[in-house]
Amino acid sequence: MIDTVVFDLGNVLVRWDPYRPFVGRLPAAQTEAFLTGFDFMAFNHLQDAGRSWADARAELAASAPEHLPALDVYVEHFAETLTGPVEGSYDVVRDLRALGVRLLGLTNWSAETFHLAEPAAPAIGLLEDVLVSGEVGLAKPDPRVFALLTQRFGLHPARTVFVDDSAANVDAAAAAGFDAVLFTTAEALRADLAARGVRLPRT
Repeated sequence: MIDTVVFDLGNVLVRWDPYRPFVGRLPAAQTEAFLTGFDFMAFNHLQDAGRSWADARAELAASAPEHLPALDVYVEHFAETLTGPVEGSYDVVRDLRALGVRLLGLTNWSAETFHLAEPAAPAIGLLEDVLVSGEVGLAKPDPRVFALLTQRFGLHPARTVFVDDSAANVDAAAAAGFDAVLFTTAEALRADLAARGVRLPRT
């Protein structure tokens, strides 16, 4: 019997596009060098795990100073990475809430920019609470963050559906005992929940 659903936020409830801040501000080649050639995703994961942007900039200045202009653009215009709600997700959250299902969030997100999340995707405001990786210094798929999630909110993992668009995070949640679902679309999530006995209305 499912009594709780835990949502990832990025590209589940709110769309995130790291390229957007650079449009019209940096040449495409410089943007690509920062986001792909430099392995921005690994760099950004450290922000999710609690590193401050000031420390990130200092470390980049020492290791790859040619990317400082790109980092500054990204941080200054981070709000532009949030391109709005994921289609259909607000309705899923609203319908779950109407059924009395407990709703929580677990997100990999810098503590310094998390305040921008809810304005970009109002579904986040329907959640009871969100565990933000950058605030606790642990990021998915670290198993410790799932242990903290369980302890903080008094969850029964076997009765909790965890929804994420990252296969690695879904696998980690499943290893922690959660009923983990890989998010693709809101409609597919409705079907996944229906298969678990959570009867949401069809759209």
